[in-house]
Parts: sequence; C-alpha cells; structure tokens
Amino acid sequence: MPETEIWDLYDEQGQKTGETWERSRAGEIPEDRYHIVCDVLIRHQDGTFLLTLRDRNKVDYPGCLEASAGGSALAGETPEQAAGREMFEETGLTAGKLKLIGITRKPQSRSIVYAFLAVVACDKNSVRLQQGETVGYQWVEPLVFLRMVREEPVLKIQYPRYKPYLDTIFPAETDRDLKG
Repeated sequence: MPETEIWDLYDEQGQKTGETWERSRAGEIPEDRYHIVCDVLIRHQDGTFLLTLRDRNKVDYPGCLEASAGGSALAGETPEQAAGREMFEETGLTAGKLKLIGITRKPQSRSIVYAFLAVVACDKNSVRLQQGETVGYQWVEPLVFLRMVREEPVLKIQYPRYKPYLDTIFPAETDRDLKG
C-alpha cells in the first residue's frame, strides 16, 4: 500500500502554520491555507530546454508536453529540497544549484508555486523517465520552445511562471513570438 503523502500548510504570506494535510484531502484545504508546489524548468548547458511527454493515463493533460519536473513539497521539505527531489524522481537528473525564478499563489488550488531553473551538464541521453508520470522527452532550442508555448496546453499554463527568466535570455523574442 502506498505511503500517505503529507504536506505542511502555510498562511497567505507563505509562513508555516504548524499544521499538516494529507494529499488525499487536497480539495478540502481551508481557504486561508496553502501547500507548496515546486516546478523546475530544466535547461542544458548548451541552451536547450527539456520537455517531457506526460503519460497518457494521467488524469490531467494526458499525452501533453510539459516543460517542468515538479510536484508538492512533502512535510519538512523546503521548496528547494522538494524541487530537487521531484526533478530527480521525474527525470533522473540532478542540479548542482537551483535558481528561484518566481513565486505564484494559486488560491483556487490552495497552492504557492515556487518556479526554479536548473542548468544541467549531463549526457542528454541520461534522462530517466518516471513510470506513470512521463513516457518520452526531447531537448528543444529556446526559440522552438517559445513557439510551442502557443500550441501546447500545458506549456501555455507553465509559461507565465517562466516568462521573467525567459525575458532575460531573449527579451524581444518572448513577446513577439507569442503574438506572431
């Protein structure tokens, strides 16, 4: 039997409340409480971005491409620890350092999303997919990634979290590419 996933709860300012919550009751988190979700954009040192293909049996967005590894922080984990764990579980890759890109509050899901960037220097064929999560992957050039944001449902959702970072890489292209 799978172990029950327990989350720490936080107030609206992102401070731990001392309370915990079971994942199975995620839809019942009180209105003034949040849990931490981590999202890692993975970029290879050569500049390409890692996209993974979601398992076709996933409830949300089956068979869609996504640009992150991520999930909820477990009780006792910092956002950085959770991001590193999720990245390793979903891709088999580790990051020497994670850079915080932004923090977004999502009241509808009672979550605070920490978006990180991980720059890796791995063999590109060393990605290890997590059964039940992902079934494929590809490395894409930055401008290809930006173009895919217009068409891929999950990328459209993730893009606002990464836009501040992407704007620092190629500021003119992000807005132009999304318009055109």
